[in-house]
Amino acid sequence: MANGKKVQDEAATPLPAERASMLEGLYRQYAGWLGRRLTARLRATPVEVDDIVQEAYLRAARYAPEDAGRHPKALLMRIAVNLARDHMRRNVVRGGRSLDDDQAEAPLSVAPDQHETALLKDAILSLPPLYRDVFVLNRFTGLTYEEIASHVGISVKAVEWRMSKAIAMCIDRLMD
Repeated sequence: MANGKKVQDEAATPLPAERASMLEGLYRQYAGWLGRRLTARLRATPVEVDDIVQEAYLRAARYAPEDAGRHPKALLMRIAVNLARDHMRRNVVRGGRSLDDDQAEAPLSVAPDQHETALLKDAILSLPPLYRDVFVLNRFTGLTYEEIASHVGISVKAVEWRMSKAIAMCIDRLMD
């Protein structure tokens, strides 16, 4: 389930025409963009990047067209990031490595366009101050949860809880 929405069952069933058409449209529109983003960030071979891009689209096909169409770049990038991390973990287990350790921990940076930036800014500004302060201190000033707890005068557990609530509220706002 993705944010309260049902995701298509993972059984290997043929895609209905509407989903196939949606997936083809997404692929034509964003496959090049996604491949360039991954290539710029990952130290992976072109074949590995192509595999991640294709797998991202296969996983995006599980979402209902209205869900996948709301924020397709965000959905595709999140899926690709998770796939890249999984790929790196498998390589580490096998003794090889195609991604750096630093890249496995750091989220892929995506230069959002102005519209996406405005949406994100609105989502953050709409947070209640209790959550917004913790979110901004962590995400924009780089303070750790321990440093935030000390700065604000609350427990680390309270910081973790407020961050999870802030992120959930931002996601809900962006999904609307």
